[in-house]
Amino acid sequence: MAWAGDHAPRHVQRATALKLKHVSLNNQKRAFEMTTRSGRELSLPYAKATPPPTADDSVDSVYVDPEVANEGFSYTLESGRSGTVLIEQVLDYHEDPDYLRNLLLYELTARALDELERTPLSRRQICRRLRTSPTQLYRLLDTTNYGKSLDKMVALLQALDCHVSLVVRPR
Repeated sequence: MAWAGDHAPRHVQRATALKLKHVSLNNQKRAFEMTTRSGRELSLPYAKATPPPTADDSVDSVYVDPEVANEGFSYTLESGRSGTVLIEQVLDYHEDPDYLRNLLLYELTARALDELERTPLSRRQICRRLRTSPTQLYRLLDTTNYGKSLDKMVALLQALDCHVSLVVRPR
């Protein structure tokens, strides 16, 4: 479905990949700095890139890479080595809450799909346990659907006879 500009519903905007508008170097901060098409500004330290730029092997060129659908940038070092950084790596570095939520939803969905293959329960029985329709079950099993709730994913895993627990630990 096509949405005009930034007027898509919030859950659709979160699922849409970020596109880069511009990338540049900040040698004082030793970081790549980028701007998304929505105007968000992000940075990534050189040390987090592979291969990492160093004082002896600095960045020769950097550009938003159309080969990754403008969802990342590529750079070339003076030595000729090159690397590509995807926006997901930058969001992961910044621990972006929307990115982490979508990653968690993806992992829960992938686990539910694995459990669905192992369970002797039919999909109809699973729908009854969830008190939902087959259509909703298929939405929950769609790894690209980020509009679903974590509550429903936990309920689905419990309907598949899985124990779900949350572990919080210091870094």
